[in-house]
Formats: sequence, C-alpha cells, structure tokens
Amino acid sequence: MAIVKMKKLCVMAMAAQRQQLLRELLHLGCVEISEPDGKLADPAWSALLKRENSRLLDTKSEITDVNTALAAIKKYAQLKDGLFIQRHPISEAEFLGDETAERARTACKRIDSLLQTISGLQSEEGRLRAKRAALESWKGLDVPLENQGTAHVLFRMGVCPGSTDTGAVRQALGQHAAEIFEVGADKQQTYYFLICLRAEEQDVMESLRPFNFSAVTFQDVTGTAEENLRSLDALLAENETSRKAAEAEIVKNAPERDALRLYADRLSAEAAKESNTERLLTDGTILFFEGWAPAERMGQVSDLLERLGCAWEARDPAEEEYPEVPVQLKNNWLTRPLNMVTEMYSLPAYDNVDPNPLMAPFFILFYGIMMADMGYGILMILAGLFITKKYRPKGTMGHMFSLVTLCGVSTFIMGAITGGFFGDFLTQVVKLTTGADFALPSLFTPLDDTLMILVGAMCLGFVQIVTGMAISFIRKLQKGQVLDAVFEELTWWIVFAGIGVMALGYGNVVLYVGLALVVLGPIVTGKGLMGKITGIFGSVYNHVTGYFGDLLSYARLMALMLAGSVIAQVFNTLGAIPGNIVVFLIISLAGNTLNFALNLLGCYVHDLRLQCLEYFGKFYEDGGKPFRPLAINTKFVDIQND
Repeated sequence: MAIVKMKKLCVMAMAAQRQQLLRELLHLGCVEISEPDGKLADPAWSALLKRENSRLLDTKSEITDVNTALAAIKKYAQLKDGLFIQRHPISEAEFLGDETAERARTACKRIDSLLQTISGLQSEEGRLRAKRAALESWKGLDVPLENQGTAHVLFRMGVCPGSTDTGAVRQALGQHAAEIFEVGADKQQTYYFLICLRAEEQDVMESLRPFNFSAVTFQDVTGTAEENLRSLDALLAENETSRKAAEAEIVKNAPERDALRLYADRLSAEAAKESNTERLLTDGTILFFEGWAPAERMGQVSDLLERLGCAWEARDPAEEEYPEVPVQLKNNWLTRPLNMVTEMYSLPAYDNVDPNPLMAPFFILFYGIMMADMGYGILMILAGLFITKKYRPKGTMGHMFSLVTLCGVSTFIMGAITGGFFGDFLTQVVKLTTGADFALPSLFTPLDDTLMILVGAMCLGFVQIVTGMAISFIRKLQKGQVLDAVFEELTWWIVFAGIGVMALGYGNVVLYVGLALVVLGPIVTGKGLMGKITGIFGSVYNHVTGYFGDLLSYARLMALMLAGSVIAQVFNTLGAIPGNIVVFLIISLAGNTLNFALNLLGCYVHDLRLQCLEYFGKFYEDGGKPFRPLAINTKFVDIQND
C-alpha cells in the first residue's frame, strides 16, 4: 500500500453553473477545493476575482435547530441511543428527496415552537417560585400585606440577622410606644412585624439600627401571605400542567426522529457544500478554484468537468508544493484499521511512505504477545465482529473495532501457544469438579519460560528496528543521500553482524570493519578537526545508547504477557480456595473482567509506544495534511448507491 498520488487542479467555469458543479463534486466525493490564497497564475486578472458568497451561516443555523429538536425528542421521550448509533441504509434519491426534508422542517418548526412555550413556562415558574419563597416566611402573619397601618399607627414588616435576640430588640423598644412580634426565623434571617406610633417612627427605627433591622415591602400584593401562597400554588400547578402538555406534544413528534436525523445528515452535506462555496473565486460571470484530486480518480473528475464545459488542467505537484499536498492513505482490509494509529500520531508527509503496511504485522503481533489469552482473544473477536456488522461504525470508531478484531485473532493464537484461557480457568474448573489435574497444551508458558520470552521479545524488537533502518536506508538512497545511508544504517548493520559472528566464534574481522566505518563516518561528513573528533564520540554514544535503549523497550512484551497471566491466575486461585464452583465462577469472572479491561487499554498504549517511538523514529517523516474532499459524510444513515 502507499500514499495516494495527487493531482493539482485548476478549474474555471461559468458562475451560473456553481450550484450544479458543487452538487456534482459533492456526489463524486474526491475533490478537495483549496482555500484561496491570492497566488493565482495570472495576477493581471486574478485581482478581479473575489470570494463567492454562501448560505453557510443559514445552514449552520438550520443544523442547530434540527439538533435542538432531536435533543428535545430524546429528552422528553426518554429515548436512548445506546453506545452506537444504528445506521439505516437509504438510497441517494431518498436522501436528497424533498418529502422527508419537508417533514423534518415541519417537525422542527413545531418542536421549536413547543420549546419556546416550555422555556416561557419555565421562566414563569421560576418567577412564581421566587415570589413564593419570599412570602413563605411571612405565612404566620395574618395581617394583609398591603396594610400599612392607620392614621396614627404604623405597621411595618422587617428582617434582622438570624442570630438576633428578640428579647434584646424588645428591650431596646421599651422607651417607645411600640411592639415587635417575631413572625418566623431561619438560619439567615429573623422576620418581625413592627407596630408603633407614626409620630415615633424615626426614633423607633433609630433604636432598631444596632440590630440591622431592614424594612420589607411587597409591591402589588394584596391579602395575607397565606392567601397569596395558595394563589401561587394554584398558578404553579396550572403552569406545570401546561408544561407537561407541551412536553407531551414534543413526545408525539418522536416518530419524526428518523426524518430529522436524515435531514441533519443532509444539512451537514449542504454545510460542506456551502463551506466550499466560500473557497470559490468569481467576478460574477466566471468562477475559479484550485484543488486536489487523487490521480487514480482523475478519469471521473475529467468526465464531470468536460460534461459541464469547464476549462481545467491537472498536473503533478511540484516538489516545493509537497507540504501543501493533502495526504490520503491507500489501504486494504488488513492495514486500514491502522489508520487509527497513524492519524493519532500524525499523517506522513506526502513524499514519505505509508506506515500502515509496514506497521500492521508488528502492531497486531505485539498486541497478541502482550495479551496472549484464548479467552480474551475470543471476546475481542466477537465484540469486534458484532459491533462492525450490527452498527457499521465509520471513521476512527470503525477502524478501532476492526483493529480489535485483528488483535483478537493474534491474542487467541498466542493464547493457544502459551496455553492460556482466562489464565488457568479450565485447570481450576476441572480440579474443582472432578479433582483431576488438567492443563491445556502449550509450547511455552509465561511463568515457566520467562527468560526465553524476554529473549524472544528483544529479538522481535531487533527485527523491527532493523526493518525501520532498512526503510530509512532505501529512502536515503532514493533521495541521493548515499553517505548518510552508508554511515547511518549500513555501518551499524555491519556492527550488528560482527557482534553476531563474534558470538558464534567465527572471528572479529567483521566487527572491526564495522567499528572502522563508525569512526570513518564522522571524519568524512564532519567539518573541522574538532567537529570530526566530537562527531566520532557523539555517533558512538548516541547510536549505542539509542539502540540499547530501544531494544530494552521491547522487554515490555514479556512484562505485559507475564503480568496478565499472573493476575488471571491469582484471581482464579483465590476463587478456588473455598472449593465451591459457584464462588469460583463469581470471583474468577470479576477478576478476569478487571484484568481484561486493564490489558485491553494497557497493551494498546504500550504497543503504540513501540511503533511511534522505537519504529517510526527510524524512518518516519510526519506533517501530512489529511485529504478532506467535498463529500457526503453521514452520521445517522448509510447511503446506498442507486
């Protein structure tokens, strides 16, 4: 597999064909329209062009409305999507048809109106509850709240801090013709009803100042607090009835959920089209754009452009344009799931190599080595196949579950080799039920052959490191960097071979040749005497410590295999101690579930580290921009070809 070769497109068309051209490109799904940067080929006329206008803001507003309607249906109808959205197959004609779209628009407007009603009712409810809370503390007062007293006597409601001593307040008022009654109290405030002569109002208020007495009034409120509370309760009940009726009307729109979802996907496609519209340049009569298309699909692109009468050209990108060329990876069923890993790290540069086929065998094998259990492998295979077939997830989620399936196969195979099935689950079951000793056949086991597994893991690591060096060696030769290829890769291959020959007892000549090349490299490529001398020491130190550290990193293959096996066996042993098969199954199930969950993530993280650091570091050049063509990308439906 490889990086898809791209063609640089320059297209001119009549402005009147804009909608048809964009619609056809959307259907084709293989042309990325570049963001205009003003660097057109002919500056004499390029200044006459300006960006095309679009309905992108209106479309985004419609998307928001549809998503709001879907969220309302989900909330009030109490619908659950589950972990994955069930995609429905649909023809392109139905996807672009007007009937479903009109149903969705009507439902969207209806739900929006109901949501506004609910919002108003909720605001009114908040106002009523706030008013009720203010009156609640005065319900013990049987005096009408609007009553301010008589011609000579003043009635005044007020509050003091919750810690106020009522006895002290009354004592302070003892010299006045006044009386104060405690109506109620809470942690924050004490509520009082004050009666005094109007002629002494100022003196009474001055006596209450040390107690932080604050007057309270209720505007437009008549009757006692109790009467008002009953009235507010009736209004709140009426409000709740109206709100529930509006919510019930939203629930009645639940059958329109599929239509709304389809319309959401359609609007998403429209938004993509309108976004690309803004990248077109026009003077009102013609339009112009530049873009990228895969070379392998240029036949379809040229047929479309010729049919619409466009003036166009397609050429290979110049080397200085490589940083701007979008990257698309061409993969098969085996390597496609590894897009998840590559995209998480970074896409390769356009003139680099596709890492997926170079990484897939190692990633899948290493994962199986670390997990190494037939039971876990079966669970991964079943989960991956079930979710892929039933829900058909796309993008990263689709890649993830395809990768889970492949790694599950590897895990099962390595489990068969090491004799692991949920640790020693079968051994314990047979012993508990029959008393006989039983063990699955195996070539080796993590507990008995730990050193052999460690050596094997480091040998596999050496193979991957050498593979990365070989890729780098070929890439450097292709670029004409012969000396770098010789002194960075070939030299150390000779050193590695020399160490192997010496270990086998066939002499040290090959090793001496390699060491001589290690010294010669910095002398040939270095500048100045000091540069050559420091280059020798730097090359030896960096390469020796680098390769040694990289090889040690692969010890994690053995460590995770051993850890997973030991944890599973520990839980199985704990479950077998009571000698009851039911207790054993409960403890073993709980322990293996925990072990499986931890290893599922742990093995992925450590496998990812080996690929991205030890392997990619030898040859990989990242920095590629993802290829994002104008295409229909759906979330809720699968469009079938008509």
